[in-house]
Amino acid sequence: MGESLVGVLALAAMGVGSLHTLAPDHWVPFAALARAQGWSRGRTASITAACGFGHVSVSVLLGVLALVFGLEVLRLVGQRMEAIAGLLLIGFGLAYGIVGLRRAVRSHAHAHPHHAGTTRHHHHHHSHGHGGDASNMTPWTLFLLFSADPCVAVIPILFAAAPLGAWPATIVVGAYELATIATMVALVLPAREAASRVRGRWTVRYGDATAGALIASAGVLVAVLGW
Repeated sequence: MGESLVGVLALAAMGVGSLHTLAPDHWVPFAALARAQGWSRGRTASITAACGFGHVSVSVLLGVLALVFGLEVLRLVGQRMEAIAGLLLIGFGLAYGIVGLRRAVRSHAHAHPHHAGTTRHHHHHHSHGHGGDASNMTPWTLFLLFSADPCVAVIPILFAAAPLGAWPATIVVGAYELATIATMVALVLPAREAASRVRGRWTVRYGDATAGALIASAGVLVAVLGW
């Protein structure tokens, strides 16, 4: 009976982990930034997995705290954290997009100086993900954003698994973690490949601005629809 219950809870945790990851805020930001900053397939997968781990860890921590302070209190706290995380994602997208747009405008102005008789055009292309404080900070920003965005739906499942013992609870947590991270990576990588096929001069100049707009849009969808 105990083993079958653990199996049911593990399957439920996997289902929750996979289904809630379908929300656009769990994969659009990674695909957009991978395209804008030129992340490799491996770097994209590792950053996505790391952020998924932070996301899962906070969800599990809330589940543990629920055992101490009560399920209803932690559900309210988790819902507030989800709402704040959506706003933070919107803010990050807007800030990233504005910075990228300003960089694109400056690059365009430098490439086409307005001097009479000027025949030489100096083309400046900013690097994408190849060093620099901004590029290095982006993965850490995503990690913090996703760590602040727990999945409240999994807390009752963890709550139910705790009385079964440490190992059964660990199995359920592991199932949830693997399902969440695997689904995130499985969604992000094809989206990255599809985005990389979009080519043109504007994708180089306005890639960061476009990525910021997509990230902010995903945040709006989550905040409005409650995904």
